[in-house]
Amino acid sequence: MNRNKLRPFAAAWIVSLLLAVAPAALGQFNNTQTQTQNQNPNTALRSVPSGSKMKFRGVVITRDADVFTIRDRSRADYQVVITDNTSIKTNGGFLRGGKKYPVTDILRGLIVEVEGRGNNQGQLVADKIRFNESDMRAALTTDTRVGPVEANQERMAGQMDELYAVAAEARAEVKAVNERVSALDDYDVQNNVAVTFKVNSAVLSPEAKQQLDDFASKVNGAKAYMIEVAGHTDSTGSDAKNFRLSQQRAEAVVQYLAVQHKIPLRRFVTPMGYGKTEAVADNSTPSGRSQNRRVEVKMIVNRGMNQTSTPATSSTAAPTRP
Repeated sequence: MNRNKLRPFAAAWIVSLLLAVAPAALGQFNNTQTQTQNQNPNTALRSVPSGSKMKFRGVVITRDADVFTIRDRSRADYQVVITDNTSIKTNGGFLRGGKKYPVTDILRGLIVEVEGRGNNQGQLVADKIRFNESDMRAALTTDTRVGPVEANQERMAGQMDELYAVAAEARAEVKAVNERVSALDDYDVQNNVAVTFKVNSAVLSPEAKQQLDDFASKVNGAKAYMIEVAGHTDSTGSDAKNFRLSQQRAEAVVQYLAVQHKIPLRRFVTPMGYGKTEAVADNSTPSGRSQNRRVEVKMIVNRGMNQTSTPATSSTAAPTRP
């Protein structure tokens, strides 16, 4: 049998062999593609198989140091790594050598053609980067126009952050002032003393004077305070007499503190005599009646005046007495 008669059989055998091998090759390709997609759940950023040589064309959409992202016509994104060995040139030129460009000239908006191999991170390590001179001029124009706009946006964003901070501080100060105003009718008792009197007497005893001296020493140096004085009697005697006597006892205490300790009269709340209406002990016993013949003296501080504005930068600063 001559060679011409064997050729049809050889061609048929080769075709059969290709048909047998093709499914396996296609299956291997599909497996590789599936693995690549599984390794990169982010469908916007495609992974380059490690060691695979690739070449594609697209536009630079982001740039960060020695890594930039390129988007091809299918809108697939790839990360490209630039090394010291990467050749960056324009297409054409004298003897088709092209013009060299530094790494810093890879700008956003530049249309480039990249050739390289994949690394372990799914990035393409570029061996060559090529682009047209006209595309470079267009990218430079875009960067010149867009750059100042982005810088102005960042500056305005910083100013807005500052304005928000100032507004927050102002709101905090207004809140503090409102709290102080709301607390103007609230008082805290800082010091108090109760002095007692003899039956039918509004004269201060030596013991009572000593108690008032101690009280006055605590008042000295205080600010934004008032002194409340309330006189009382036991149940003996008429109501009219007891009201009059309790008022005399309260005024005796005010006179002693004002004259002996120079406490201004403006610091005193109008002294009040309550007669026998507010007993603190049993009037049926001598001991109880002795406790009821008393004058209660209280140093009160306005809660609103005693507060200080809390700095907006700190919510834990303890208030100090003004």
